[in-house]
Amino acid sequence: MAKYRRLWFLLIAIVGITFTLLGYFGAEVYRAAPPIPDQVVSANGDTLMTEESILDGQTAWQSIGGMQLGSIWGHGAYQAPDWTADWLHRELETWLEIAALEEFGQEWHSLNGQQQNALQYDLQTEYRTNTYDDATRTLHLSERRTAAIAKTADYYSRLFSDAPELQSTRSNYAMKENTLPSAERRERMTEFFFWTAWAAATERPDSDVTYTNNWPHEPLIDNTPSAENVVWSLISVVLLIAGVGGLIWAWAFLRKEDEEPEAPIRDPLSAVGLTPSQKALGKYLVLVVGLFTFQVMLGGFTAHYTVEGQSFYGINTSEWFPYSLVRTWHIQAAMFWIATGFLAAGLFLAPIINGGKDPKFQKLGVDLLFWALVVVVAGSFIGNFLAIGQIMPANLSFMLGHQGYEYVDLGRLWQIGKFLGIVFWLVLMLRGIVPALRQPGDKNLLALLTASVVAIGLFYGAGFFYGERTHISIMEYWRWWIVHLWVEGFFEVFATAALAFIFCSMGLVSRTVATSASLASASLFMLGGVPGTFHHLYFSGTTTPVMAVGATFSALEVVPLVVLGYEAWENWRLKSRASWMENIRWPLTFFVAVAFWNMLGAGVLGFMINPPIALYYIQGLNTTPTHAHAALFGVYGFLALGFVLLILRYIRPSIVFDERLMKVGFWWLNIGLVLMLFTSLLPIGIIQFVASASEGLWYARSEAFMQTDILQTLRWVRTIGDVVFIIGALAVTWQVVKGVFFPDLEPATLETDAQGATIKLNA
Repeated sequence: MAKYRRLWFLLIAIVGITFTLLGYFGAEVYRAAPPIPDQVVSANGDTLMTEESILDGQTAWQSIGGMQLGSIWGHGAYQAPDWTADWLHRELETWLEIAALEEFGQEWHSLNGQQQNALQYDLQTEYRTNTYDDATRTLHLSERRTAAIAKTADYYSRLFSDAPELQSTRSNYAMKENTLPSAERRERMTEFFFWTAWAAATERPDSDVTYTNNWPHEPLIDNTPSAENVVWSLISVVLLIAGVGGLIWAWAFLRKEDEEPEAPIRDPLSAVGLTPSQKALGKYLVLVVGLFTFQVMLGGFTAHYTVEGQSFYGINTSEWFPYSLVRTWHIQAAMFWIATGFLAAGLFLAPIINGGKDPKFQKLGVDLLFWALVVVVAGSFIGNFLAIGQIMPANLSFMLGHQGYEYVDLGRLWQIGKFLGIVFWLVLMLRGIVPALRQPGDKNLLALLTASVVAIGLFYGAGFFYGERTHISIMEYWRWWIVHLWVEGFFEVFATAALAFIFCSMGLVSRTVATSASLASASLFMLGGVPGTFHHLYFSGTTTPVMAVGATFSALEVVPLVVLGYEAWENWRLKSRASWMENIRWPLTFFVAVAFWNMLGAGVLGFMINPPIALYYIQGLNTTPTHAHAALFGVYGFLALGFVLLILRYIRPSIVFDERLMKVGFWWLNIGLVLMLFTSLLPIGIIQFVASASEGLWYARSEAFMQTDILQTLRWVRTIGDVVFIIGALAVTWQVVKGVFFPDLEPATLETDAQGATIKLNA
């Protein structure tokens, strides 16, 4: 360890400090979360709602898909409104109408400018003044506001039913008819919507900003970016420039040109006999591409709902397969197949680490884990269907059906099953790793790989720190531990260490170079990635310090991405190190795509929505899925597919990748993703951004704006990119299926040359 001591100390220090920050300011999230009143009372003393009824409304919202149907505080789906912003604007307009009639005996639009200004002043004063009594945990509302709430609630109760006068609105929002059949649960849900809007409009005690840092933009009550928002946005930009500059200088002056080892004549991994557990991985690869194909098809289905709402090319599909359901399946399928690809990569490496042999009963463990994954996938999908269809009893929805939170939508039981499966994978991995760690030699790279494996195995458990009725601010804190920290942090380190270990085992890079680069990369990922988790929580009921930490460190997340072009070149250059590297040219090509999309999707498109001032106006708009598609599929999707192709090459030694299939698969996936992003999602997001900045978030997500001709056309244009992408996905899927089940169907006889490279002979 001596030669890597500084790098290890740096990594350990960074992990220790950043997790301290994450924990310390996580306590701030608990302490400063917007209060849920024990009771909300009107001016005449009537109890309008209670903490229990508000939380009942939260569970009702969760049961219909939660964040998969519209959004709350900007987090969720993008076709229906953000219910917080929409409720707030409707309530404000209703208050003004009531006030105009009471004060002047005229409708609002008939008042002169002076009269309107006077009422708007009263409106802003009433809504931004905090009338919550902390001693009695009671929220007091005026008679006028009580009336405005009742009228607004009536609209939402009808919207989520099958009221015929709002049928076209439901279609435009991609809502099914009678989304929430129970009138009582609809009433509770409106109370939850009201509470999220109250927190967004009312100033914190001893503060001049609301509980959500003045989000959403709402000119009627002067919800505009705070001074802190602007300051920390500028700081984040300066830190980004400084970080990039510092990295380039360090890269130029501190980086040493290491001697490359002489590549072996034969592929060392091919010389290691396949173990039974490795041979059993074929079904994992089929599961990956099966779920991948399912997810891609659902993506096209979901996107089409944004133009037809309740139908798929004229066929009414929303009754059984509404937008909220297929979007849930689309996202969950992605999480499942990408995670399965990473798990398969680990299981492939375990016997190699263990000296080319399986620990006892390893194959049995691999088989059990596979069928456990199948059960969890099927069970969670069925639970989603029953919950959103309101077939499942309400008291079972969170546990068996739908949690309502994006990326962790699966019912809690299936989440527990997934966690147990990941822990079982950890055990299978450690059975191969621990004996190897006891052997003499340089084990630093293996130690880093082991640490990432343990983190992946355990940190998914962060999802159990919230429950069905947990405060939504606290839930968001823990949810992003999974979505950001688990996926974007530890999987990133695992991928880096795993690829370094593979290339080192192949004799293509020296162990010293692989270990040093992996430790340095892990430090950079953790430095920005761990406290950068807070950049998702700027407007989720958190305070300014959370915004400051999130803006500061998340800017540093982009810094290491500037050198990914060099990493891509280094990976691609490996193919010329030895003739046998031609056998894994296509997996290498997918790894090169990972570096490109990491730079563009995670870097450029990620930072586009990262500074607080940017996210203030564009949170909840189509700029977010622009980044999400480019980063989730572009980085982790291509990486998982690269792992699949690499594993396939070794568990089916006779396979020769079909050049035509692979070219179609690789290029059509990339071109389709580019078309999807830059001809549809990003232009829609930019147009929405202008609307949000000029009128307010409510308008950028409103029915009137989203149904304008230009946005409708752009959503139709996405079909082109979707079709191109689907063709690429089918090509990759068929290559994997053919390779697993029919390797002998390759159109040539296979032989191996003197250097161990597979060559084609005419049949």
